[in-house]
Amino acid sequence: MEKKFILGVDLGATNLRVALFDLGCGIKKKDSFSTVDFRNKEDLIRAIVCGANSIIERSGLERKNILGLGLGVPGPVDVKKGIIHFLPNIPGWRQVRIKKILQERLGMPVSLDNDAKLMCLAEYKLGQARGFKNALCLTLGTGVGGGLVLGGRLYRGADNAAGEIGHIPINGKGPRCNCGGIACLESYIGNHRIMHRAAGVFKRRISLEELSALAKKQNKKALRIWREAAGNLGIALSGVVNLLNLDAIVIGGGVSASGRILFDTVRQTIKRRAMSVQAKRVKVFKTKLGNDAGLIGAAILVKEGRNIL
Repeated sequence: MEKKFILGVDLGATNLRVALFDLGCGIKKKDSFSTVDFRNKEDLIRAIVCGANSIIERSGLERKNILGLGLGVPGPVDVKKGIIHFLPNIPGWRQVRIKKILQERLGMPVSLDNDAKLMCLAEYKLGQARGFKNALCLTLGTGVGGGLVLGGRLYRGADNAAGEIGHIPINGKGPRCNCGGIACLESYIGNHRIMHRAAGVFKRRISLEELSALAKKQNKKALRIWREAAGNLGIALSGVVNLLNLDAIVIGGGVSASGRILFDTVRQTIKRRAMSVQAKRVKVFKTKLGNDAGLIGAAILVKEGRNIL
């Protein structure tokens, strides 16, 4: 019997990542490309196809060895029809029938979902949310995405659009968000917003990595920026905790690399702002699967198929 493998693709506003998995959802090979290198939608689709073909060829495999390709994208999708409705932080993607396009170009089954839902799926099956029946998993990067497990099942909502914590408004007035909303959480804690704030405070360009390193060295300016961002996140999460009475919150993405300052502030804010019963129950974790969580979720999506749709 021929051994089967799975392809996972994680399309982000910053990076495109492609990985080859065995059927146990273990990563065998992985490639990463900068999304900004591709100027438009067609270039990015070609990059997905080329990335998939390259990893198959370099692994000495054929199409018949591939069970399917799972794709996670940073925006709302129609899972059953395989349509990307739009991507808030990547322009030019409106009602794209990406499943049909990729199946025709790659000659293999393709499964599609929102990237944060796939991260949530991976953490629930194999990571920090394992064993909890009610959990929120969120990714903090260019955008802020979320996925929900309620009653032991991935919760999608009527239009597969549930879990968009990044687009909860946290003020009556505020900056316009890329989704079209006003004062969305993402507009306050997305990585571009944090770096913009840091540039104003330090009077120069500063990366998230440097800002995190400064905070770990107890730099007062860096600590203040992270506490402000984490405080806004904690306020939003307090509302979600009150509403859903969660067991666990799992936080991943590049912004989560800031470390204890973010997690301690979030925990303290929830304890202070959420109702006592809900606040006492919920636990806040950093992702166990790290930046690979979305890719692993894409592989699980292919492997388990209709069982999780």
